[in-house]
Amino acid sequence: MSAATLTQAAVSKADAPISLRAHLRHTGALIRRNLLWIRQDPESMFDAILFPVIFTLLFVYVFGGSIGQSLGGGQDQYVQYVVPGLMAMMGMNMAQGVGTGFNTDFNSGVMDRFRSLPIGRGSVLFAKIAVELMRMLFATVVLLIVAVLVGFDIHHWVGLLASVGLSALFGTALMWVFLTLGVVMKSPQSVQAMGFLVLMPLQFGSSIFAPTASMPGWLQNFTDYNPLSALADTARGLMIGGPVAHGLWVTLAWSAGLTALMAPIAIHKFRTKS
Repeated sequence: MSAATLTQAAVSKADAPISLRAHLRHTGALIRRNLLWIRQDPESMFDAILFPVIFTLLFVYVFGGSIGQSLGGGQDQYVQYVVPGLMAMMGMNMAQGVGTGFNTDFNSGVMDRFRSLPIGRGSVLFAKIAVELMRMLFATVVLLIVAVLVGFDIHHWVGLLASVGLSALFGTALMWVFLTLGVVMKSPQSVQAMGFLVLMPLQFGSSIFAPTASMPGWLQNFTDYNPLSALADTARGLMIGGPVAHGLWVTLAWSAGLTALMAPIAIHKFRTKS
């Protein structure tokens, strides 16, 4: 039998229909594989540990005094303001990391091996997202520990849990975007550069770090429908009190829209990448 015939047979076997039970089994096995990889490479957790520590300390102690005064208080007031915003930003940064890691796996040949196996194509992506969500939740716990140490008061525990869930939902939607970039871009550096160009305006043109009242009118209009602003404002409302309806619906709409649009594209690009 020729090599071409063997290759075609392998591809046909890999693309054979797979049951939901098999998909779940494959996803579980791949989650375990990814967790074992983290265990062998603990440095891959440095971003989940250091990012919340550095950003919390940086913004609280560098900008806390001046921005806190504009909020009618001081550094303590700013801690209450910025921590929910940093929680909203956590999913964004973890999502960017999943794109660069996925691209690295492609360049190393790992994904070619996965695509040659008779496993569900979506299982590879779902497993990657599940592990990144675990990393995001770990980073959120680190953030909250540091936040409490610098003076953050948790007023509503139920609201805190709801905020974490909402951040995870939006972070998952962003992960589908970056998984797509991880497939179509040529290098991890290009994925990172694209993420920087897209996410930096969203991050700083939002209410994550400072109130939007002093921004120009056109920028305030942008922040009104910026999903990061909506998520940060909703988290503040849930955790320390305040309106949540507008921000909640905007966040849910963005999360549902991005997932519905990008998840099929990511799976299709993964299946057809040459």
